[in-house]
Amino acid sequence: MKKSSGRGPGVHGGAIEKVQQKEQPEKGCGMEEKDMQIPYGRQWIDEEDIKAVSDVLRSDYITTGPKVAEFEKDLCGYVGAKYGVSFSSATAALHAACRAADVGDDEDDEVITSPLTFVASANCALYAGGKPVFADIDPRTWNIDPADVERKVTRNSKALVLVDFAGRPCDMERYWVVAKKHKLVMIEDAAHALGAEYRGKMTGSYSDMTVFSFHPVKHITTGEGGMVVTNNEAYYEKLLRFRNHGITRDQRWMTQREGGWYYEQLELGYNYRLTDMQCALGISQLKKLPKFLERRREIADRYSRAFRRVKGVTVPYEIPMVNSAWHLYVILVPAEIRRAAYDRLHEAGVLVNVHYLPVYMHPYYREHGYSKVCCPKAEAYYERALSLPIFPAMTEEEIEYVIDTTSRIIEELQPE
Repeated sequence: MKKSSGRGPGVHGGAIEKVQQKEQPEKGCGMEEKDMQIPYGRQWIDEEDIKAVSDVLRSDYITTGPKVAEFEKDLCGYVGAKYGVSFSSATAALHAACRAADVGDDEDDEVITSPLTFVASANCALYAGGKPVFADIDPRTWNIDPADVERKVTRNSKALVLVDFAGRPCDMERYWVVAKKHKLVMIEDAAHALGAEYRGKMTGSYSDMTVFSFHPVKHITTGEGGMVVTNNEAYYEKLLRFRNHGITRDQRWMTQREGGWYYEQLELGYNYRLTDMQCALGISQLKKLPKFLERRREIADRYSRAFRRVKGVTVPYEIPMVNSAWHLYVILVPAEIRRAAYDRLHEAGVLVNVHYLPVYMHPYYREHGYSKVCCPKAEAYYERALSLPIFPAMTEEEIEYVIDTTSRIIEELQPE
């Protein structure tokens, strides 16, 4: 694999293309604060990826063609699932998974999920006609607490949307007990967790349906894009129809047959298809995923060893049976210094982020019946969280700069 420095033409900025890095003078660790701009995430695009897309542009298909099925097959082979259906985004994929689980068939359907996530993990229930219900997090793993999940189950509970926060898989066996007991469809939001492992098996092989994201800051990218993988043929067929307007040409489902041109719309679906151009990029990117994961894990290990020595900092915790994909590297700092640390790190060119404001605290949710919801552990986490830069194209100098600058600023801001 062609290695990029993170500054040259091998890496293209995409969603964060306004962030440019300059050649650095040799000084101290090789960095001047005023020259540095290190985002929290960035895709890695090389000439092989560009050629894969340009080849499709010269072919007969640029929308729905052979690369779609090829990408779905390749990803299923990687994660160990029987079926895969690609979508225009992971948000669309979550919507489809909820409808495949029949969320919205009854007006009181509920979907239990984590508040510590991007809003799509909850919005998918609303899109499908259901209601999100928030269970608090485990303060060690930052994933949803299975005991609180069970407390939130009612007779209206239809599905459970697990979130593999930051790339660390949930302890799946604990959730399966709850899901089977209460007949919940288990949908795993693994947007952060492509390539993660639980008990030696890849994420994507445990849940009823698992959703992956291919946004530019994720492990591989198709620009925008997502996929649902499943081992259940009935879900697979529902997902296929849902992403294509509810239309089928499968004679097993049609009410009549009038010729080779004929198709029928069986249900209300959406135009959620991924293109051949995007799938060609995904196929090329997937070949590099092991290297991307190896580098993310190297950076995370460096960070953990360094930040364990910094007073007031809590580093991420991994339960023994998981191997994180490290989409995010989040540290917790004292709540009273978090805002100042964020501002000073940005001034120094370390473009930290915060993941996430608990979903029910957003104005839309507060205005639509969630003003009294409280998940105290998720809120306590949010007050202290900072996401540090982590992406495969980070240079050694950038890693050291993040460690040195973050450690120094946090130590200077420590409350007396």
